[in-house]
Parts: sequence; C-alpha cells; structure tokens
Amino acid sequence: MAALLRLARILWTGLRFRLYRLVPRFAGGPDHTRAVRLREALEALGPIFVKFGQLLSTRRDLLPADIAEELAKLQDQVPPFPSDQAMAEIEKGLGRRIRDVFAGIEHKPVASASVAQVHFATLMDGTEVAVKVLRPGVEQTVARDVLLLGTAAGLVEWLWSSGRRLKPREVVAEYAHHLEEELDLVCEAANASLLRRNFENSSLLAVPAVHWEFCSRRVMVMERMLGTPVSQVAVLRAKGIDIPRLARTGVEIFFTQVFRDGFFHADMHPGNILVSDDGKYIALDFGIMGTLSEVDKSYLAQNFLAFFNRDYRRVAQAHLDAGWVPAGTRLDDFETALRSVCEPVFARPLKEIYFGKLLLRLFQTSHRFNVEIQPQLMMLQKTLLNIESLGRELDPDLDLWQTAKPFLERWMSEQIGWRGLLRTLRREAPYWAQTLPPIPRLLYRLRAEDWMRELPTALERIAEQDRRRNELLAALLFLSAAALLILVFA
Repeated sequence: MAALLRLARILWTGLRFRLYRLVPRFAGGPDHTRAVRLREALEALGPIFVKFGQLLSTRRDLLPADIAEELAKLQDQVPPFPSDQAMAEIEKGLGRRIRDVFAGIEHKPVASASVAQVHFATLMDGTEVAVKVLRPGVEQTVARDVLLLGTAAGLVEWLWSSGRRLKPREVVAEYAHHLEEELDLVCEAANASLLRRNFENSSLLAVPAVHWEFCSRRVMVMERMLGTPVSQVAVLRAKGIDIPRLARTGVEIFFTQVFRDGFFHADMHPGNILVSDDGKYIALDFGIMGTLSEVDKSYLAQNFLAFFNRDYRRVAQAHLDAGWVPAGTRLDDFETALRSVCEPVFARPLKEIYFGKLLLRLFQTSHRFNVEIQPQLMMLQKTLLNIESLGRELDPDLDLWQTAKPFLERWMSEQIGWRGLLRTLRREAPYWAQTLPPIPRLLYRLRAEDWMRELPTALERIAEQDRRRNELLAALLFLSAAALLILVFA
C-alpha cells in the first residue's frame, strides 16, 4: 500500500509540474521552463529524487544542456531527524551504550543530508571525533524509490523515441550502485582510509583518520577535523591564506588523485572541503569515490595534452586505441568533427578555457560517433567542473592549463619513458618468475606428444561422425513421413 501511495504521489507531482511536456510528442511547441519545472518536481518528491537529479546533472553527454545546467542547482538540504532517534541508531549500530563509548556527544547534529547526519563527540581517552549515522529506515525508502525510478525509466523508453539513446535504465542502475555504497558506512570508511593513505605525510591534503573499532554498516566514527569552509574566502584571506596558491593547490590535488592514484573524491563541492589554518585542504564525506584504470588514465592524459597542442588526429587515435570507437568509424571524419568543435574554444586566451567544459564537448562529439563514454569518466568530468569552478572562485585569473600541463607531461614521460619501462618490469617480474620456468617443459611435452600430427585425423573422424548422423536423421525423417502418409490414406 505504501508503494502504491508513493507511486500516486509521483504521478500527481508529474502532472502538477507538467513533466509530460518533456516527452516530445506531448511538448506542443517550445518549452522554455521545462528544466526549472523538472528541478522543482524533484525537490518536491524528496531527498532521494534530489540525489538522483544531482547524478543526472553529471550525464551531460545524454541530457540537453538546459536541463543539465538546472539540475546542477539541486541541493541536498534535509532537516535532521530527532536526536533521541540518532542516539538510538548509534547504540544499535555500535552494539553498546553511548556512555560506554563516548565521554560526551553533542545531540545537535552539525550536518544533515538525505542519507545520514553527523554529530560531534569525544572518546573516553579525550579524542575528538565526528560520528556519522544513517537515517532510520533509509534503506527501505531508498529501495522503494529506486524501484519506482526503474519503472519510470521503462516508461521513458516506451513513450519517447529518443529514450533508449538516453539510457534511463542504465542511469538508474548507476544511481542505485552509488546509493548502495553510501548506505554502507564501512565502505565509506574504507574509502577514507585509502585516500588518507594516498596522501600520507602530504602538505596538500588532510583526510580524517577512521576509528575502525567504532564502525559498522550504519555508524562511522572518524577524526574531527577543524578548518574554515573553502567558500568563506574573506575569512581565509583574513587568516593570511595565500588564495591564488590555494587555488593552484586544489588543481594539483585533483590531478594527483586522478593520474597518480587512479582514485579520486567524486563529490568535491565546497560543502565537503575545509581549509586548515596552515593552508592545507581537508576532505570530508567519502561516500562517492571514482576509480580509473591505467587505460582510462592514459586516455585522459593523451587527450588533454593533444587538445591543448591542437593535435586532433591524436585525440581521434586515442579513442581508437581505447577501443571506444565502433568498427568502421572513419578516423579523418572523427578528427574533423573534433576540430570544428574545439578550434573556436582555443581562439580565446588559455585562462578563459574551461577544462571541464572542454572534456564535455569531447564526450558530446564522441556520442555522435556512437562512442560509449564510461560512467567513471562522466563522474570525473563532473568532479573536474566542481574543482575548476571552485578554483576560479578563489582566483579568477587561475590558468588551469598552466597549472596542469607540467603535471600531465611529467606523468606521460613516466608512463612512456624509461621510468615507465622500469616500473612495468618491477610490476610484472613476480608473474614472469612463475610463468617462465614451466615453458621449456611444456614445449617438450607438446613435442613429445606430437599432437599436431594427429589433428587432421581427428578432424576427419569428427566429419565422418557428423555425416553418418545426418544420414540417420534423414532416414528417420523419411520413415516418419511415410508412416504419416499411410495413416492419412489408409
């Protein structure tokens, strides 16, 4: 019954905001307010749909530009749930009483979102910590809404001729995957631990330590971090923070995560970033992380460098090498399309070129050639837009390319040059040590068995068996037909 009521509410909201006009056959002419109405409808439906809209805003390779821009304005603003419920959930998650774990805990949450909220606390030894706890019953709410979203995705494919191109079912599946990770705080704690290990002893980024003895699927306890929100530029400047340097550091952190580690924070909006008094970034909220393979990293580095060198042939070739261009695609046509999109961009000064928008143009052009863009790259593009926007809010004169280019060139040199060869040899040596010794024995065995000489005979035997089987089936078919005729005419 609850699911039916929820479905009825969704349908009523769709009618109320005239979302049926998003379907071309029902649009009835130009619709200049469709994006605003969609955003308002998602906000009316609640936090789970808001988060879905936030994810949709990253799929700019699939959505019209006006809808993607409007959905990017969605904010996950949810009132906190009662403190007594929060304390009960913490005790349930930890399997022990609050007073046996904490010397004190603040009942008023410091942050609240659709999935969880955070309380400050102090451990028995005096360590100050932050306690993240899931909302009561959030798993059931998420499962119900994701099921309804899947139904809606099927309707989009059925009602809209372009619905299949937008891949609504895949988008919902991707959303469900991200939510599943966010609903397991042990997974988030593991993400935080890996990111902290990657930046251990770093002067650029601080990541809170996880107190694993106090973590479960529904509760996560981590080090309390003190800092100023990165959006409070005036306060940072008053503290003597070098703002232009801070902007450049943010870019360096991003490219270090992407190209050195292949593991990056994929939700780097200003609400998740603090700055310490010594100018170091502090990362918070590790529910959504992105990963990149060596192929992904090579693809991105080659594309970035080739774009800014205006080597569009190399960009097209990078797509081909990554295996994302369908067979039969003309490389020169792809190169021409890329040039027509990007040359107008490079007519402007480099500091006015937005890296994230350039990557988006690449994805949109690739889509015209039926290139499948991987979800992790769309997540990267969204994160890059966030980083770039933040960097230019801090320093309007930030030249992202001049900051990133040395890093990319050094990374490419390490991958392709002699350093890359040595690293590959070190990585592969243990496998070679296991694989190479048996090879002479295997070759000797093959030679001794002389199996290649017997292969033609074996093939002839199989062919003869197939011929006899076919003859037998033909005879049976003939006899069956004769018997049928006798029965009919007898």
